[in-house]
Amino acid sequence: MIDAPRAAEIAARDSYGRILAYLSARTHDIASAEDALADAFAKALTNWPKKGVPSNPDAWLLTVARNRLTDRQRHTTKFPTVSEIPDIPAPDLNNGSLEDQRLSLLMVCAHPAIAADLHTPLMLQIVLGIEAKIIAQLFLMPPTALSKRLVRAKAKIRDSGIPFHIPDAENLPERSNAILEAIYALHSHDWLDPADGMGEEALYLANLMCKFLPNEAEVFGLSALIAFSHARRTARVVDGVLVPIEQQNTEDWDDDLISYGNRHLNHAYGLASIGRFQIEAAIESVHLSRKETRTTNWDALNKLFHAHLKFAPSAGAAVSQAVVTANLHGAEAGLKTLDKLEQQVGTGFQPLWAARAELLSRSGQMEKAFECYDKAISLATHVPVIRFLKNKQAKLIL
Repeated sequence: MIDAPRAAEIAARDSYGRILAYLSARTHDIASAEDALADAFAKALTNWPKKGVPSNPDAWLLTVARNRLTDRQRHTTKFPTVSEIPDIPAPDLNNGSLEDQRLSLLMVCAHPAIAADLHTPLMLQIVLGIEAKIIAQLFLMPPTALSKRLVRAKAKIRDSGIPFHIPDAENLPERSNAILEAIYALHSHDWLDPADGMGEEALYLANLMCKFLPNEAEVFGLSALIAFSHARRTARVVDGVLVPIEQQNTEDWDDDLISYGNRHLNHAYGLASIGRFQIEAAIESVHLSRKETRTTNWDALNKLFHAHLKFAPSAGAAVSQAVVTANLHGAEAGLKTLDKLEQQVGTGFQPLWAARAELLSRSGQMEKAFECYDKAISLATHVPVIRFLKNKQAKLIL
């Protein structure tokens, strides 16, 4: 039998967003719903070890949270009326599932009344249950300042009466971009973790968006991108060390997810509206085709990275373009590209130094490569990346 702490952990991982969305949609008070659900989880850790894990943990948690919300309203209202007490009818959970209203909550987070730079952090916290301090790391924000802004945003949602529903077809696409960015950020959150739990959640949400926006090419592009990336989740890190995509064991890639990604990418192409997520998915697809062809198509990657830099220029894409250039035209050509890029992004971009070290070693400049690896290691923040760079540095012949 599964123990109580583990059961609570599973419920938190799998059901937090669904239960919170259900409660929030009925109370219009996200903060209170969060408090009630937190209280329910706390009670679970006390109750379940004594009485056993309930047959339907979600229903148990929802009932406790509903009761907590109702009690709180009764205590804060001097003379409560029926209308002042949250109307949260018990859902039918006989089939073991709760109506998924997370998309409605995502739409609330993307409402124009909420500051645009808070859309994604708000979604990640209240819909997906990611802690504010982790979100702050993702977006390079001070944790305390972000937490305060999130609290104020939730109060604004409550006080402004922002409706908890999915906009009509005419207005739905306007809010979809912020949601796609949130899902993309979620997918990137723990990309080096072989379990890649956030990637699985991101794929679910991307697929949900596909059902609601079947004619939006970028929605399917994002879904394909996440599927392709998730397909490589067990091949990215081996024995605690990062493995670059061109060196990964293709037998460890998930064929079902690759097929899923290809279907969604082809659907996106058919909608004839190119965008960033489709280009990134196409780049992944070229790499994944190595499983069949046994070789990497650098010409195709060159074209795709040029398109990426046109549609959505970024330092990461520019470094990747330099590496592709090196593979097509030699290390010196790649190094010249990196030199130009450094003038634009400065000296603090870690991937630039890692790429420069690799290309310097290819051109026989071992001492300079060693120094660049030192710089790349000093800027790296993920242990598997640091180990990879140290291994590469140790293999240099000085």
